[in-house]
Amino acid sequence: MLLSLHLLQTQQGAVAFGGWRRGVRSSPPPLVRMLTTLARPKGYSPDFLTPPIDALDLDTALETVLGTDKRRLRTDIGVLATEVAVPAWVGGVAGGDVATLGRLAEAVRDYHAVALAPHWPVIRAQVRASWSRRAELAVSGGVGHMLDTLHPGARWDGSVLEVPYPVEQDLRLGGRGLTLVPSFFCWQHPITLVDPDHRPTLVYPVERSLDWAIGEPQSRPRPQSLGALLGRTRAAVLLTIAERPHLNTTQLARILDTSPASASQHATVLREAGLVNTHRHNGSAIHTLSSRGATLLAEPLRQQPGNGTTPSRVSKRSA
Repeated sequence: MLLSLHLLQTQQGAVAFGGWRRGVRSSPPPLVRMLTTLARPKGYSPDFLTPPIDALDLDTALETVLGTDKRRLRTDIGVLATEVAVPAWVGGVAGGDVATLGRLAEAVRDYHAVALAPHWPVIRAQVRASWSRRAELAVSGGVGHMLDTLHPGARWDGSVLEVPYPVEQDLRLGGRGLTLVPSFFCWQHPITLVDPDHRPTLVYPVERSLDWAIGEPQSRPRPQSLGALLGRTRAAVLLTIAERPHLNTTQLARILDTSPASASQHATVLREAGLVNTHRHNGSAIHTLSSRGATLLAEPLRQQPGNGTTPSRVSKRSA
């Protein structure tokens, strides 16, 4: 969300993000200026906006943001204030004012609903496709090969990973490990958190289909029409793969209460139509939603039972 706000305020990535940007700007969500004040496209954005948690839904992540201790709020807003003049209401954030933080949470929810939720199936599918590719590279070529191919400018020499970055910066792990976060809205180069005390994190851009935001989401077929388009069982297979990616055929059959042979047949038809991707791992066929399959789904998958969104923790110093 933070990186999408950065892109919203620039003209960067015109081919990949121009259509999405025009759509959001034509009907800007309420209180968006509150967010763009904190999430500027250049320089520092407060670390508390991207808490170091693995929340599965927006509300849980927001609860963590709202529960940030006042010392952290003061520190982060203080860093921001050294780079740019901030309006008076930002002082309420620094002081942990409940009403101000409540408006900030409202702004986040409104922005998510307008800018991200309509495209969430496509965004999630392409991010998870990146996860799968990274995992496959790590298994087939080793972790070093996976890191060396993380970005066209990445270089791994066996002990140091070098990546293009807007400023000179060293991130020393000290035995803490490195968390890799694929991001749909990360543009051009990987980024990291500014605060060295946070869990070491590297956010890197994923590959995107260039037509991901073409057309209005409402113009795509709705899930309730999938049965008429694909047949009830095949529609159920597609929705199950979308909601629970990386299922193997046996797991898919168990969830759908059908035979593995039947599940495999339906998945094959969907794969041949370009709606799902299948790869083999440890002798099993693993199924994930393709970007074309995600585009077919009209309503955000967050409305399906059991789904959640996983926010990414990102860097605060961008080009």
